[in-house]
Amino acid sequence: MTDVLKIENLHVAVEGKPILTGVNLTIRRGETHALMGPNGSGKSTLGYAIMGHPNYEVTDGAIWLNDENVLEMAANERARAGLFMAFQRPMSIPGVKLADFLRHATTNVRNPERKEGEELIPMREFRQEMKSKMQQLQMDLDFARRYVNDGFSGGEMKRAEILQLAMLQPKFAILDETDSGLDADAVRLASQSIAEIGGAEMGLLIITHHDKLLEHNPPDFAHVMLGGRIVETGGVDLAKELHSSGYDRIRKAYPDAAAIEQVMNEEETQVAS
Repeated sequence: MTDVLKIENLHVAVEGKPILTGVNLTIRRGETHALMGPNGSGKSTLGYAIMGHPNYEVTDGAIWLNDENVLEMAANERARAGLFMAFQRPMSIPGVKLADFLRHATTNVRNPERKEGEELIPMREFRQEMKSKMQQLQMDLDFARRYVNDGFSGGEMKRAEILQLAMLQPKFAILDETDSGLDADAVRLASQSIAEIGGAEMGLLIITHHDKLLEHNPPDFAHVMLGGRIVETGGVDLAKELHSSGYDRIRKAYPDAAAIEQVMNEEETQVAS
Protein backbone atom coordinates (compact mmCIF):
# COMPACT_ATOMS: atom_id res chain seq x y z
CA MET A 1 0.00 0.00 0.00
CA THR A 2 1.33 3.43 -0.97
CA ASP A 3 1.56 5.97 1.85
CA VAL A 4 -0.79 8.92 1.40
CA LEU A 5 -0.84 12.39 2.97
CA LYS A 6 -4.32 13.86 2.60
CA ILE A 7 -5.37 17.42 3.47
CA GLU A 8 -9.10 18.08 3.55
CA ASN A 9 -10.79 21.51 3.67
CA LEU A 10 -8.01 22.90 5.84
CA HIS A 11 -8.59 26.27 7.50
CA VAL A 12 -5.75 27.85 9.49
CA ALA A 13 -5.54 31.10 11.45
CA VAL A 14 -2.59 32.96 12.96
CA GLU A 15 -3.38 35.15 15.98
CA GLY A 16 -7.04 34.95 15.02
CA LYS A 17 -6.44 36.04 11.41
CA PRO A 18 -7.56 33.50 8.78
CA ILE A 19 -4.76 32.53 6.40
CA LEU A 20 -5.86 29.24 4.84
CA THR A 21 -9.48 29.16 3.72
CA GLY A 22 -10.11 25.58 2.61
CA VAL A 23 -7.07 23.73 1.23
CA ASN A 24 -7.53 20.31 -0.34
CA LEU A 25 -4.45 18.34 -1.40
CA THR A 26 -3.50 14.67 -1.70
CA ILE A 27 0.13 13.56 -2.02
CA ARG A 28 1.16 9.94 -2.55
CA ARG A 29 4.59 8.67 -1.66
CA GLY A 30 6.79 8.87 -4.75
CA GLU A 31 5.00 11.90 -6.20
CA THR A 32 6.49 15.38 -6.57
CA HIS A 33 4.16 18.36 -6.11
CA ALA A 34 5.08 22.00 -6.71
CA LEU A 35 3.19 24.64 -4.71
CA MET A 36 3.39 28.13 -6.17
CA GLY A 37 1.63 31.42 -5.56
CA PRO A 38 2.18 35.11 -4.73
CA ASN A 39 3.77 36.17 -1.47
CA GLY A 40 1.30 35.95 1.40
CA SER A 41 -0.96 33.41 -0.30
CA GLY A 42 -0.48 30.83 2.48
CA LYS A 43 2.14 28.43 1.08
CA SER A 44 4.42 28.40 4.13
CA THR A 45 1.40 28.42 6.44
CA LEU A 46 0.33 25.11 4.92
CA GLY A 47 3.73 23.60 5.70
CA TYR A 48 3.73 24.87 9.29
CA ALA A 49 0.20 23.58 9.86
CA ILE A 50 1.11 20.12 8.58
CA MET A 51 4.11 19.99 10.92
CA GLY A 52 2.19 21.27 13.97
CA HIS A 53 3.69 24.71 14.62
CA PRO A 54 1.90 25.99 17.75
CA ASN A 55 1.28 29.48 16.31
CA TYR A 56 -0.78 28.08 13.45
CA GLU A 57 -4.29 27.20 14.65
CA VAL A 58 -6.26 24.70 12.58
CA THR A 59 -9.86 25.96 12.82
CA ASP A 60 -11.45 23.45 10.45
CA GLY A 61 -10.58 20.52 8.23
CA ALA A 62 -8.34 17.48 8.60
CA ILE A 63 -4.86 16.15 7.82
CA TRP A 64 -4.42 12.39 7.42
CA LEU A 65 -1.28 10.29 7.11
CA ASN A 66 -2.78 7.05 5.82
CA ASP A 67 -5.40 6.33 8.53
CA GLU A 68 -3.70 8.40 11.25
CA ASN A 69 -5.11 11.77 12.30
CA VAL A 70 -2.10 14.08 12.07
CA LEU A 71 -3.87 16.84 14.00
CA GLU A 72 -3.91 14.62 17.09
CA MET A 73 -0.09 14.25 17.01
CA ALA A 74 2.49 16.50 18.65
CA ALA A 75 5.12 17.98 16.35
CA ASN A 76 7.76 15.42 17.35
CA GLU A 77 5.28 12.59 16.77
CA ARG A 78 4.62 13.88 13.25
CA ALA A 79 8.36 13.82 12.54
CA ARG A 80 8.67 10.27 13.88
CA ALA A 81 5.70 9.24 11.72
CA GLY A 82 7.59 10.33 8.60
CA LEU A 83 6.82 14.02 8.02
CA PHE A 84 9.65 16.52 7.43
CA MET A 85 9.93 20.21 6.64
CA ALA A 86 12.98 22.07 5.37
CA PHE A 87 12.49 25.61 6.62
CA GLN A 88 12.94 28.78 4.61
CA ARG A 89 14.74 30.34 7.60
CA PRO A 90 16.01 27.54 9.87
CA MET A 91 16.74 28.29 13.52
CA SER A 92 20.27 28.10 14.88
CA ILE A 93 21.04 25.86 17.86
CA PRO A 94 24.31 27.08 19.45
CA GLY A 95 26.15 24.40 21.39
CA VAL A 96 24.62 21.45 19.50
CA LYS A 97 26.82 19.92 16.82
CA LEU A 98 25.10 19.03 13.55
CA ALA A 99 26.40 15.44 13.74
CA ASP A 100 24.99 14.95 17.26
CA PHE A 101 21.68 16.47 16.25
CA LEU A 102 21.44 14.19 13.23
CA ARG A 103 22.37 11.06 15.19
CA HIS A 104 19.57 11.64 17.70
CA ALA A 105 17.01 12.64 15.05
CA THR A 106 17.86 9.72 12.75
CA THR A 107 17.64 7.24 15.63
CA ASN A 108 14.23 8.59 16.68
CA VAL A 109 12.81 8.41 13.16
CA ARG A 110 14.05 4.87 12.58
CA ASN A 111 12.94 3.74 16.04
CA PRO A 112 9.79 5.80 16.76
CA GLU A 113 9.15 3.95 20.04
CA ARG A 114 12.58 4.86 21.43
CA LYS A 115 12.59 6.57 24.83
CA GLU A 116 15.11 9.32 25.64
CA GLY A 117 18.24 7.78 27.13
CA GLU A 118 17.97 4.55 25.18
CA GLU A 119 20.68 3.50 22.74
CA LEU A 120 21.41 5.57 19.64
CA ILE A 121 22.50 4.27 16.25
CA PRO A 122 26.02 2.83 16.75
CA MET A 123 28.53 5.63 16.20
CA ARG A 124 30.56 3.80 13.56
CA GLU A 125 27.48 2.91 11.52
CA PHE A 126 26.15 6.47 11.77
CA ARG A 127 29.45 8.08 10.78
CA GLN A 128 29.82 5.87 7.72
CA GLU A 129 26.30 6.70 6.55
CA MET A 130 26.64 10.42 7.23
CA LYS A 131 30.02 10.56 5.46
CA SER A 132 28.51 8.85 2.41
CA LYS A 133 25.60 11.31 2.29
CA MET A 134 27.89 14.33 2.72
CA GLN A 135 30.13 13.16 -0.11
CA GLN A 136 27.05 12.71 -2.28
CA LEU A 137 26.01 16.28 -1.46
CA GLN A 138 29.55 17.59 -2.05
CA MET A 139 29.83 18.81 1.55
CA ASP A 140 33.04 19.26 3.54
CA LEU A 141 33.11 16.67 6.33
CA ASP A 142 34.12 19.36 8.86
CA PHE A 143 30.65 20.83 8.34
CA ALA A 144 29.15 18.18 10.66
CA ARG A 145 31.28 19.39 13.58
CA ARG A 146 29.77 22.87 13.54
CA TYR A 147 26.83 23.93 15.69
CA VAL A 148 23.46 23.62 13.95
CA ASN A 149 23.00 26.67 11.69
CA ASP A 150 25.11 28.80 14.06
CA GLY A 151 26.94 31.33 11.91
CA PHE A 152 25.88 29.51 8.74
CA SER A 153 25.43 31.43 5.52
CA GLY A 154 22.05 31.14 3.78
CA GLY A 155 23.46 28.54 1.41
CA GLU A 156 25.00 26.52 4.25
CA MET A 157 21.67 26.46 6.08
CA LYS A 158 19.91 25.07 3.02
CA ARG A 159 22.57 22.41 2.52
CA ALA A 160 22.24 21.42 6.18
CA GLU A 161 18.50 21.02 5.66
CA ILE A 162 19.11 18.80 2.62
CA LEU A 163 21.57 16.71 4.65
CA GLN A 164 18.85 16.22 7.26
CA LEU A 165 16.49 15.14 4.49
CA ALA A 166 19.08 12.64 3.24
CA MET A 167 19.64 11.12 6.67
CA LEU A 168 16.05 11.05 7.93
CA GLN A 169 14.52 9.73 4.67
CA PRO A 170 10.95 10.79 5.58
CA LYS A 171 7.81 9.51 3.88
CA PHE A 172 6.81 13.07 3.00
CA ALA A 173 9.00 16.19 2.79
CA ILE A 174 7.92 19.82 2.55
CA LEU A 175 10.64 22.04 1.10
CA ASP A 176 9.83 25.68 1.87
CA GLU A 177 11.62 27.83 -0.72
CA THR A 178 14.86 25.88 -0.41
CA ASP A 179 16.10 27.91 -3.39
CA SER A 180 15.73 31.32 -1.69
CA GLY A 181 19.01 33.14 -1.12
CA LEU A 182 21.01 30.76 -3.31
CA ASP A 183 22.92 31.60 -6.47
CA ALA A 184 22.24 29.70 -9.70
CA ASP A 185 24.96 27.08 -9.16
CA ALA A 186 23.81 26.40 -5.60
CA VAL A 187 20.17 26.03 -6.70
CA ARG A 188 21.22 23.59 -9.42
CA LEU A 189 23.17 21.51 -6.90
CA ALA A 190 20.25 21.61 -4.46
CA SER A 191 17.83 20.52 -7.18
CA GLN A 192 20.05 17.63 -8.21
CA SER A 193 20.65 16.58 -4.59
CA ILE A 194 16.94 16.54 -3.77
CA ALA A 195 16.25 14.39 -6.83
CA GLU A 196 18.94 11.88 -5.86
CA ILE A 197 17.78 11.73 -2.24
CA GLY A 198 14.03 11.67 -2.87
CA GLY A 199 13.19 9.82 -6.04
CA ALA A 200 10.43 7.26 -5.61
CA GLU A 201 11.04 6.96 -1.87
CA MET A 202 9.39 10.21 -0.76
CA GLY A 203 6.41 12.38 -1.45
CA LEU A 204 7.75 15.88 -2.10
CA LEU A 205 5.90 19.18 -1.71
CA ILE A 206 8.22 21.83 -3.14
CA ILE A 207 7.18 25.39 -2.28
CA THR A 208 8.87 27.72 -4.74
CA HIS A 209 8.52 30.90 -6.79
CA HIS A 210 10.94 29.72 -9.46
CA ASP A 211 11.48 26.78 -11.78
CA LYS A 212 15.19 26.12 -11.12
CA LEU A 213 14.57 23.90 -8.11
CA LEU A 214 12.23 21.88 -10.33
CA GLU A 215 14.92 21.34 -12.98
CA HIS A 216 15.77 17.87 -11.64
CA ASN A 217 12.43 17.45 -9.86
CA PRO A 218 9.75 17.91 -12.54
CA PRO A 219 6.44 17.96 -10.67
CA ASP A 220 3.77 15.36 -11.25
CA PHE A 221 1.41 18.10 -10.14
CA ALA A 222 1.79 21.89 -9.91
CA HIS A 223 -0.65 23.79 -7.69
CA VAL A 224 -1.41 27.50 -7.54
CA MET A 225 -2.36 29.00 -4.18
CA LEU A 226 -4.24 32.29 -4.07
CA GLY A 227 -6.16 33.85 -1.21
CA GLY A 228 -5.46 30.95 1.12
CA ARG A 229 -6.58 28.06 -1.07
CA ILE A 230 -5.45 26.06 -4.07
CA VAL A 231 -7.30 27.42 -7.09
CA GLU A 232 -5.69 25.53 -9.99
CA THR A 233 -3.73 22.32 -10.53
CA GLY A 234 -1.74 21.27 -13.57
CA GLY A 235 1.63 19.82 -14.48
CA VAL A 236 5.07 21.03 -15.51
CA ASP A 237 3.62 23.43 -18.09
CA LEU A 238 1.67 25.28 -15.41
CA ALA A 239 4.81 25.72 -13.30
CA LYS A 240 6.67 27.09 -16.33
CA GLU A 241 3.81 29.47 -17.15
CA LEU A 242 3.77 30.89 -13.63
CA HIS A 243 7.52 31.40 -13.66
CA SER A 244 7.49 33.21 -17.00
CA SER A 245 4.18 35.09 -16.86
CA GLY A 246 3.31 35.57 -13.19
CA TYR A 247 -0.17 35.42 -11.70
CA ASP A 248 -2.24 37.91 -13.71
CA ARG A 249 -4.14 35.15 -15.54
CA ILE A 250 -4.77 33.33 -12.28
CA ARG A 251 -6.18 36.43 -10.58
CA LYS A 252 -8.52 37.09 -13.54
CA ALA A 253 -9.66 33.47 -13.64
CA TYR A 254 -10.38 33.32 -9.89
CA PRO A 255 -11.70 36.76 -8.88
CA ASP A 256 -13.08 35.59 -5.52
CA ALA A 257 -9.69 34.30 -4.40
CA ALA A 258 -8.03 37.43 -5.80
CA ALA A 259 -10.40 39.60 -3.73
CA ILE A 260 -9.46 37.65 -0.58
CA GLU A 261 -5.77 38.09 -1.47
CA GLN A 262 -6.27 41.86 -1.77
CA VAL A 263 -7.98 42.07 1.63
CA MET A 264 -5.22 39.98 3.24
CA ASN A 265 -2.54 42.23 1.71
CA GLU A 266 -4.33 45.39 2.90
CA GLU A 267 -4.59 44.01 6.44
CA GLU A 268 -0.89 43.09 6.39
CA THR A 269 0.00 46.61 5.25
CA GLN A 270 -2.09 48.13 8.04
CA VAL A 271 -0.39 45.94 10.65
CA ALA A 272 3.07 46.83 9.28
CA SER A 273 2.34 50.57 9.38
